[in-house]
Amino acid sequence: MSRPRECSIANALAVVGERWSLLAMREIMLGVRRFDQIARNTGASRDILTARLRKLAEVGLLERVPYERHPPRHEYVLTEAGQALHTVLLALMDWGDRYVTEGEPPTVWRHSCGEPLEPLTVCAHCREPVRPQELTVIRVDQPQ
Repeated sequence: MSRPRECSIANALAVVGERWSLLAMREIMLGVRRFDQIARNTGASRDILTARLRKLAEVGLLERVPYERHPPRHEYVLTEAGQALHTVLLALMDWGDRYVTEGEPPTVWRHSCGEPLEPLTVCAHCREPVRPQELTVIRVDQPQ
């Protein structure tokens, strides 16, 4: 039996590729940090959300920070790795706005320039927009 292709997309999906994980990250990126609020805004059941938040903390995307001692309560704060996921969620949101959501987008971000944000992936070297037809694969590991 052959093994599937080794891939960073598959590796990333193993960490955040589940609906409730991404929706929890969305809420935390929107500034919602407490469990009850995250549960309410995502619609996730408490047991599923508990498991997803635990995994996100274990893999280093979130940190559990106490905010009350009696009874002990925690909130969730993004780590550097969690903050780096923001651009991925913005791109996913933009795709959903364009190809899935009917009508006006439910969430709109404003950039520091004052305009509504339209995410764009650019080359770090030349700062030109990335267009799929202009890309060439230089290495792809083959499945064994």
